[in-house]
Amino acid sequence: MVQTRRGARVRVLDAGSRAAPPLVFLHGLAGLLDDDTFVNLLAERYHVIAPELPGYGGSEGETLLEDMLDFALHGWDVIDELQLERPTLVGHSLGGMIAAEMACLAPAAIHKLVLVNPFGIWMNERPIPDLFALLPFEFGEYLFYQPDRAAALLRGATDSADPDALRQFFIDNARRLGTAGKILFPIPNRRLSKRLYRLGAETLVVWAEHDRLLSTEYAAAWQQLLPHGSTTIIPGAGHMLPYEQPRALAASVLAFLESPPRSNGSV
Repeated sequence: MVQTRRGARVRVLDAGSRAAPPLVFLHGLAGLLDDDTFVNLLAERYHVIAPELPGYGGSEGETLLEDMLDFALHGWDVIDELQLERPTLVGHSLGGMIAAEMACLAPAAIHKLVLVNPFGIWMNERPIPDLFALLPFEFGEYLFYQPDRAAALLRGATDSADPDALRQFFIDNARRLGTAGKILFPIPNRRLSKRLYRLGAETLVVWAEHDRLLSTEYAAAWQQLLPHGSTTIIPGAGHMLPYEQPRALAASVLAFLESPPRSNGSV
């Protein structure tokens, strides 16, 4: 547990050698699920730190976060408490939105940036489904491409869930969405696109081919907005890419992190 100067208590998962370069993984809409494959693959070469947002899992202090600036500064507060120097930021979904905001605030303070199916920009021609109107079983359908992974990792969010699992899902999801809604409701647009010009770090955008929340057109939109960006699409997964194709995602991320600087373009 880490306590920030502002008073949030944050549960932090830590993997890999502390002598390795630091990498901070910011989780997505559903939090840190019970499968560490992606994080552990990164931890073979990096010191990986995965903090839970207040309102998720064992972290507390969600009342301290009111707007996008609060979320971004909270991320830097956690990094300060852990005394990390120029970490790489890897953000998934909601965490990608936060990671991009953090990088815009302090462009020289990170090494590289990886955004995995991030929220944060809005396309009128490709509206994002209303997350806050979904029924429990619809979360599994929208988040996952592979139904078996939804049943295994998001218990209660399938149409075959048992009553106890469904009840617990309602409780946990209400808390998660209470935090996420501060920057995603009514639509996930906090004018991030106006600030992306500030990004100095080389950035990789990774998209799942079958994301039902954020179509691959959003990957192209991010590509156009990033000063130093490249994009890759991974098949066989939906929005929960780190949990459906963890090895393919880790291979793409590691190849990007260990490659020499490249010019802006697609991969």
